[in-house]
Amino acid sequence: MESKWRKVKMALGSNFCVYVPTADTDVSPPPSDAALLPPATPRRPWSPVLRLSRSLSRSSSSKKCTICLASMKRGEGEAIFTSECAHSFHFQCIVSHVKHGHRACPICRAKWKEIPQQGLAPPMTVIRRPLPRQTSNRHVSSANEPAVFNDDEALDVQTSTRNDNTLDGSYSTRLLLKTYNEVAAVPRRSTADDFTVLIHLKAPVSTSARAPVDLVTVLDISGSMSGTKMALLKRAMGFVIQNLGPADRLAVIVFSSAARRLFPLQRMTDAGKQHAVQAVNSLMANGGTNIAEGLRKGSKVMKDRREKNPVTSIILLSDGQDTYTASGSWDSSSGVDRNGSNQRLLVPQCIDVPVHAFGFGADHDATLMHSISETSGGTFSFIETESVIQDAFAQCIGGLLSVVVKGLQVTIESASPSIQVQTLKTGSYRGHLTPDRKSGRIDVGDLYADEERDFLVSVNVPKETRLTFGDETLLLKVHCSYTDPMTEDTMKLASENVTIKRPEKVGKENVVSVEVDRQKSRLQSAEAMVQARTAAEAGDLTRAVSILENFRKVLSGTVAARSGDRLCMALDAELKEMQERMASRHSYEHSGRAYMLSGISSHTWQRATARGDSTDGSSLVQAYQTPSMTEMLTRSHANSLQPTRASLASQAQPRTK
Repeated sequence: MESKWRKVKMALGSNFCVYVPTADTDVSPPPSDAALLPPATPRRPWSPVLRLSRSLSRSSSSKKCTICLASMKRGEGEAIFTSECAHSFHFQCIVSHVKHGHRACPICRAKWKEIPQQGLAPPMTVIRRPLPRQTSNRHVSSANEPAVFNDDEALDVQTSTRNDNTLDGSYSTRLLLKTYNEVAAVPRRSTADDFTVLIHLKAPVSTSARAPVDLVTVLDISGSMSGTKMALLKRAMGFVIQNLGPADRLAVIVFSSAARRLFPLQRMTDAGKQHAVQAVNSLMANGGTNIAEGLRKGSKVMKDRREKNPVTSIILLSDGQDTYTASGSWDSSSGVDRNGSNQRLLVPQCIDVPVHAFGFGADHDATLMHSISETSGGTFSFIETESVIQDAFAQCIGGLLSVVVKGLQVTIESASPSIQVQTLKTGSYRGHLTPDRKSGRIDVGDLYADEERDFLVSVNVPKETRLTFGDETLLLKVHCSYTDPMTEDTMKLASENVTIKRPEKVGKENVVSVEVDRQKSRLQSAEAMVQARTAAEAGDLTRAVSILENFRKVLSGTVAARSGDRLCMALDAELKEMQERMASRHSYEHSGRAYMLSGISSHTWQRATARGDSTDGSSLVQAYQTPSMTEMLTRSHANSLQPTRASLASQAQPRTK
């Protein structure tokens, strides 16, 4: 045997040992976190026979690089690196893999003794003796990161990017503001202490261009993310990268026991996409779960950047419990630690960017993830099934890539000294009332194209002895102001006067407004969900189910439900689903809590979140999906129909129409 090895070494003119499989050996790579999906059939063991033959050239030419998944056919001008564990890659891909801190094979995780470096491309394909397989225990390291993340790539000279989500047809360029009264009239000699006015807002529709985005994704790569989870996460990130434009910028933070930045905010040009794909596809799962550190680093990227795109957001994904910041002190069922602090303390105090949190699987900390999103102004989605992670991301970026209104504020003013604003029912949005209750303000923030918002304002209607506004009483004046993200101009809408008719008597035609009743039902449903969750966390599932059942009966008798309103139908279906997920403590812990928190997030922010089948077009739980979200989901579904080992590298290429 030794004499054979000596002859082989002399024939190659090198000191490397050659190990070649027999011609009939299956050389497909084994399943790993590096591949998009594991192969359907197991790989047969390597043959111990040592031989050099032309079968090497034939098998190599049909292989694909498992980092970029592009062909490694000879003659294509790409240097090929074959590691000492006998796995082959494009040389530039493996250099990028090493550059991001990896010193182990992306396929089998064998630790390498010889590390390829930029500028030292191999003159030939070298095959080395395979090392015994071992699991990498190397944790994420941030040793080479700068102290300040001000190395973001300069913005494009253009202020917008083409929006491929555009819907054909005419479009409005201004926000729509309408108001609805609970009823059309109040008798002149009567008073109403709690009269409800609905403020309805609708954003402009998509245009041929959109505002560019700064997006930071904070991704869990702890040990529990290994296997199919990691493969599907990479595929989902490939879809996100594919759908960003050259004016958009992306940075990726990964965390396990620690956190590190894969690359700074960089524009998603062709080169930027290729770099991002290679970095993401080189990830491997290991270590614990340090959510707080990942989020801190993600917010630091946003805070330290030199330049800013008009739209900013953070996407956070985790499949587990925080085992560092919260270790030993957090009570995940109640959301409060044993020292009495709130989980919101995990959110960096300086963060002013919405964090859209995604809880992945049955073991994530739904209470923590919901708290992070709620505090920052983002949404919480529950990814129950691994296969829908791409759809969940698609729905989210479908909105982020269509922002048409920024910093929206709604101001409500009393029109008379005798009229006071009693309450502002705004869900999760911040509402402010002056001490004298003569005015109030609602901070709405950003709106996606075609997105709608509804807020309920309660006022008193005084008795009228002499009308000064025809046969009506002027109750309120509503103003709106916001920033156009494309032009950065401040837009102000003309004041909307809210009046109520004041006849001597009212007849049967004075019916309750379906629009107002619908929004009352939405807010009451969210309140019922909160109450039921409180009971469930206290261990009383019977009472929790009863709360939901009782409200479903109330809901069925509302004016909106009796009229066949779609939102009320969706609310009833969702409440029923929550009841079923509270059938036992196990089912509540497994999915009920996360499903309920995602529903609360959706209805209080009036924005689409993923839960159950809520991204499916046939689902009733999609009341807040915008056309841009639906279009991006259609794209995701089409992408999912492609072969499971489709190249992420091809996704990095620009879309052609």
